[in-house]
Amino acid sequence: MTTIRQRRVGKGTEAAEDQPSEETNVEPDGKILPGPPGGKLWNILSITVGGIVAISLGLLTSVYVATLHENDLWFSNIKEVEREISFRTECGLYYSYYKQMIQAASIQQGLHGLVYDNKTESVRTINILERMNVYQEVFLSILYRILPIQQYLEPVYFYIYTLFGLQAIYVIALYVTSWLLSGTWLSGLLAACWYITNRVDTTRVEFTIPLRENWALPFFAVQIAAITYLLRTHLQPAQERLTLMAVFMATFLFSLTWQFNQFMMLIQALALFILDCLDLLPTAKVTWLYIIQISGLLLVCVLQFFNSMILGSLLISFNVSVLIARIIQKNLKKGGLPNRLGKLILHVLLVLCLTLLINKFIKKILNLESDEHIFKFLKAKFGFGATRDFDANLYLCEEAFGLLPLNTFSRLSSTLLFYVYGFVLFLLTVAAVIVAFRNLSGSNQVQLKEEMEEYTVTLKPDAAYSLVHTVLFGCLAFSTMRMKYLWTSHMCVFASFGLCSTEVWKLLLKCLHLHTSQRTQVIKYSIPIITLLYISFKFWPGIMDELSELREFYDPDTVELMNWIKSNTPNTAVFAGSMQLLAGVKLCTGRTLTNHPHYEDKNLRERTKQIYQIYAKRSPADVHGILRSFGTDYVILEDSICYERRHSRGCRLRDLLDVANGHIMDGLGENEPDLKPSLYPRFCEEIKKNLPSYTMHFTKVFQNKTFHVYKLAKHK
Repeated sequence: MTTIRQRRVGKGTEAAEDQPSEETNVEPDGKILPGPPGGKLWNILSITVGGIVAISLGLLTSVYVATLHENDLWFSNIKEVEREISFRTECGLYYSYYKQMIQAASIQQGLHGLVYDNKTESVRTINILERMNVYQEVFLSILYRILPIQQYLEPVYFYIYTLFGLQAIYVIALYVTSWLLSGTWLSGLLAACWYITNRVDTTRVEFTIPLRENWALPFFAVQIAAITYLLRTHLQPAQERLTLMAVFMATFLFSLTWQFNQFMMLIQALALFILDCLDLLPTAKVTWLYIIQISGLLLVCVLQFFNSMILGSLLISFNVSVLIARIIQKNLKKGGLPNRLGKLILHVLLVLCLTLLINKFIKKILNLESDEHIFKFLKAKFGFGATRDFDANLYLCEEAFGLLPLNTFSRLSSTLLFYVYGFVLFLLTVAAVIVAFRNLSGSNQVQLKEEMEEYTVTLKPDAAYSLVHTVLFGCLAFSTMRMKYLWTSHMCVFASFGLCSTEVWKLLLKCLHLHTSQRTQVIKYSIPIITLLYISFKFWPGIMDELSELREFYDPDTVELMNWIKSNTPNTAVFAGSMQLLAGVKLCTGRTLTNHPHYEDKNLRERTKQIYQIYAKRSPADVHGILRSFGTDYVILEDSICYERRHSRGCRLRDLLDVANGHIMDGLGENEPDLKPSLYPRFCEEIKKNLPSYTMHFTKVFQNKTFHVYKLAKHK
């Protein structure tokens, strides 16, 4: 088991970049009038200073997480096998393809090995570029081969420094988004500081470097920044075209680098749909965003050799349904409040029905079942009936797929982030409800607006999008802890924007009958500066202590196992075991696997369930037959799984297998009435007794405190 142990000795104020005022800076035809020369110069200076601060903070964040990674593992000092073992579970699997491309005789041979791979899944040839999102590893390996850096930089450092470099892009994108929303780069500075001080809840890049989300989330942040700019009013046609191109490129790269892209963009599409229905966004721009999502995903589908899971995604079905429903309901946004609400309800029902019909039709045509485990998991998670499905229960029992822990909010509150976020969320939600009601009520509100201009509540399209985005991704984070990183990073943007926003403070002060322009400006700058000072004084010493704490990687049992496999087994040997361990076996030794952690394939899920019978109550003959059917030469048993105590009864892997097999679970506690005792003892326990019924099929060839390796007899 991998652990980290202590390392032993010897081994000011700036002017806002305000959006053009609709009353004073814009002609009737929409052209922006030039401002005074002094104001223009001041804006240029502000943008220059803000840009320098953004780049500096991005680079500092990269150095920060890189230093934490080095300090945690002593990465520069440990052996190559230890470095590779530190890429845990699926991280090791993804990195193995980068290593494979680097070690190939040529780029063409490396690509051929990925397209016709027969080492990731034994007795099967699969296309890695179709099944997995590893184009980033391919691109990086080609870049490493063609650049003259081999003598100065090891491949592993080129890889991890690229990921840490993406953190700079991530922070800069968050900074720019907050700046665009508020009109001042002070907001971006606050967003970046919150991102860094809440690092435990905003990123995990320093210890899960190759994870797909660490590649994808920076591009998602860039996409949100581009959408924020696109939704500003009075953009010139050339600006709009360039922004749409930026949105498309960011969407494409996000989709290319993460297999869960379609689910994240579906939530984004729902946000756009809600805002469009409530007249909070311009319909033309929303239509372009729908088209960009579809075209970006289809381009990824082509690059992934027409991956059927992409074609059968709910996102494509939903976006197509919305566009069709618009054609059917041409007068959706005309009429009074009752008429509009009736049309709106019909529109939502029509889109929902069309989405389900189109998605079911596509999946029927393609015979698609790759994502069925996700829907089984969601069905069980939200209480639509219990399930004995092994795959669904495997997700349900993992902490990462559980509800967001309450201690998350105490951590976020310690930096004031959660308090400010709640305050801004409340104010903007009230504003959104008022504006949406006014929009749906129709033209009869225009006169009222003219009579009570001072008290009119407004909500800019970019702020409206940010509001619904954070609400929907907040719901996702609450339901699934692993997805909190999509929410918490945007929390930093949303809270800092609200704290530095003229509109938010104006709304609050008007409600309290305290509004003046001077007071609004003073509060807009003073409170963010006070907040920044508080964060700096409270958390700077802790960050310095964290950077000075030195530890080292320590996992001698896994290192011993990997070294034994490389030295004592043929290169063609096939290994069976847990998904997490086998990813490391492939990376460290290059041996063939029976199964692996990339779970988005029905055949692989069924195969994994069969391989895991080594931890169930099955006869040695049955287990031997199952393993040999997948070409297994060696099986690795782990005591940490066989005698698992990490999960409670009912969620241990052996319990999930027992229930799926119809057997009573071990230990004290209730069992479902139709479960029966097994005729055989637990395989992983009984095999260690060296009984004749086991030794005729399995021979122990390696053992340490954590692992037991058995060689399978090859019966005719």
